[in-house]
Amino acid sequence: MSEMSDRESRPDADRAAHVPAGADRAAPDPAAADPVLERLALGLDGVQAAQRGRTAEARESFEQLWDALGESGDVFHRCVLAHYLADLQDDPHAELEWDRRALAAADSLTAERAQTYESALQVRAFYPALHLSLASDHLKLGEPDRAREELERAVRSLDALPEDAYSAGIRAAVAELRQRLH
Repeated sequence: MSEMSDRESRPDADRAAHVPAGADRAAPDPAAADPVLERLALGLDGVQAAQRGRTAEARESFEQLWDALGESGDVFHRCVLAHYLADLQDDPHAELEWDRRALAAADSLTAERAQTYESALQVRAFYPALHLSLASDHLKLGEPDRAREELERAVRSLDALPEDAYSAGIRAAVAELRQRLH
């Protein structure tokens, strides 16, 4: 495997599209009614800062939010936050752990809770990006068989994605990683 940074080795669409399908669509501003989402939205500036080389600063901000949220905090918030935190890790093992936390939170997320963020949001639509991230993590760790397993899970869940730009990016990233693994 080549010597790439974590963010360089993550498929482009996965790096660019951090929030699960539907969660980035224009709608009434849910952050205004949800203080944790408001803090996440402020933290998104931290992700942009991380892309400009200030990864540690963004990671620290999100970790403080994670600590405040706690392991028993809202599963929607934990899913989104863990997905962001995975992208900010320098260590691929830590990235894998955060992506596993995001998946575990998604597994506990109900449609009703997700739809309090946006009425059309489907929990199933989270899984392609989550499994794509896990596949990328395993590839970075030199575990191509596990990467293929996760990628197949992503492929099997692609039908949950709507037809929009975010979903097209996820589909493209799945195809890109599939090429790299074959």
